Parts: sequence; structure tokens; C-alpha cells
Amino acid sequence: MMTLPEITERQAQTYVYVPFTVTMQQMQKPANEGFPQVFDYIARHGLTPVGDAFYNYRRINMAETLDVETGIAVEQAGPEEGAVKVGTLPGGRFMGVTWHGHPDALEKVTGVLIGWSNLTQQPFDQWSEGKDDHFACRLEIYESDPAEVPNMDEWVTTLAFKLRD
Repeated sequence: MMTLPEITERQAQTYVYVPFTVTMQQMQKPANEGFPQVFDYIARHGLTPVGDAFYNYRRINMAETLDVETGIAVEQAGPEEGAVKVGTLPGGRFMGVTWHGHPDALEKVTGVLIGWSNLTQQPFDQWSEGKDDHFACRLEIYESDPAEVPNMDEWVTTLAFKLRD
């Protein structure tokens, strides 16, 4: 089940992340390798998470590769360390939907959100270079903890894409 698209105002937020460049067939790699590094970093530095873990899609070329970050917002960041980087998610207006169901459907859910953006003439903060689409902030927020909700059909995922100012 998907909610209707809505516009929210988000504040700029510090986050820690691990960047990856992967193909569509490797989309589990950021989750399997990145999230453990991020959570270990947070625990070792005594940081306080603010919200749920997410993917932040920075560049997409579906036929070739994607630049995706596995991250989590924190009250304040520590130093960059190894693969773990520190950044700021931009504030501003975001368009989003929440999906209740298996993450395999997220590509279609994303298509609905993109269609709604086009229909309502509210463009995302993105630009194209050749075959690559770049995004100011395109979040896929995982509200379900797999340890607590093992059935992926019961997962809750929110898409939040920054709108152009």
C-alpha cells in the first residue's frame, strides 16, 4: 500500500554515510557493507542517530551505475574515518510517499512519485549530464528494522526527494 504524495519541509541535517558506486544488480552491496560500517562508527563515537537509516541516491544511470550513500542522520558528527564520511542533508521542500510492502516494488513506487512530480509541475532538484541524472537529495528511508520486522512484505519505506527551490 502506498500513501498519496505529500510535500514536507525538512531542515538541513548532519549525517554519516558510506558512498558506493554499484550496478542495479549490486544494490544489496551498500546495505550489506555500508550499514554495518555506519552503525559501528556511530557506536564507537557515541553519536545519537536522528531518524532511520536510508539510501541517498546521488547519481543514477540505470543502464550502467548508480552513486548511492548508505547513511543515517545524527545529532552531531564525529571525524571522517576510513570509508565513513560526514555531510549535511539539504533542507527545503521535499515530495514524498510512504510504501508499506516489499522493497522490490520501490522502483514502481518511485515511478509513481516521479509521475506525480511531473503532473503537478513540481520538479525535483536534479540535473542531467549525458546519461546520468544527479540529485541534490533523493532519500529512500527504511523505517523498518529487519531484526524486528523479518517479513519484507511488512516493511515501511518512505521516499523523500528534494524539490527545486
